[in-house]
Amino acid sequence: MVQVESISGNETGTEGADTLWAQYVRQRDPALRERMILQYAPLVKYVVGRLAISLPAMLDSEDVISFGIIGLIDAVERYDPARGVKFETYAIPRIRGSIIDNLRSLDQISRSTKQKARDIERAFAHLESTLGHPPRDEEVAEYLGLSLERFQQLCLQSSITTMSLDSILDVDEDGSTMTRAGALADRSSPDPHSLAERKEVLSALSEAVQRLPERERLVLSLYYVEELTLKEISKVMGISESRVCQLHSQAVLRLRGQMRMFMAPERMAS
Repeated sequence: MVQVESISGNETGTEGADTLWAQYVRQRDPALRERMILQYAPLVKYVVGRLAISLPAMLDSEDVISFGIIGLIDAVERYDPARGVKFETYAIPRIRGSIIDNLRSLDQISRSTKQKARDIERAFAHLESTLGHPPRDEEVAEYLGLSLERFQQLCLQSSITTMSLDSILDVDEDGSTMTRAGALADRSSPDPHSLAERKEVLSALSEAVQRLPERERLVLSLYYVEELTLKEISKVMGISESRVCQLHSQAVLRLRGQMRMFMAPERMAS
């Protein structure tokens, strides 16, 4: 696993970093703020390198980095070292969230693309239920009345919609979400029903992951467990980065379809 502590390139050591943070929290000195932003800037490239998305044609990596810098600045301004959480741990999800929010705000994902992603989710879930095995690309494409090339292209385009495992439990059509993080939140809840429900959902998700086709399961393992970048995964598997992105997106679409069926079966039947 990647040690995020080393990503920032911090040469002052933990004690020196703690001193700088304490000084910044006390003084809110703009010059010190700039120093902290520059020191942790490599975190942004780390996050960008791990985004399993296909960028809109109008954007390049520098645009995405600028979105991440916004999240880094926000993290620097809001970080409280007194909470005992390392800055890298605090900042990475905020950098990633800033990138995702800015990409979605560009409205490059049309309503029709989102609908096609949902259609693919339902197709995966329906075919697995009827065939008794995870459907192959060709089977899903035929079911949807698409060419194999068009189906794979739609999976790639939907990568910004699916984005990550955190979107798997997003089952609400009105735009509200139930994320993996949300399902795991409030572990201290004394409500036995809630605890049992959470355990049941996570068990269903685990079983769905185990049913994934081998290559898709491998991509998820390399990306989320080993924390490799798409480029690194492409070298390990001997395929292109775009193919890795497509396999990641297909895996998430399969899982979302399965979780939609598990959590709201009446919608899948309608």
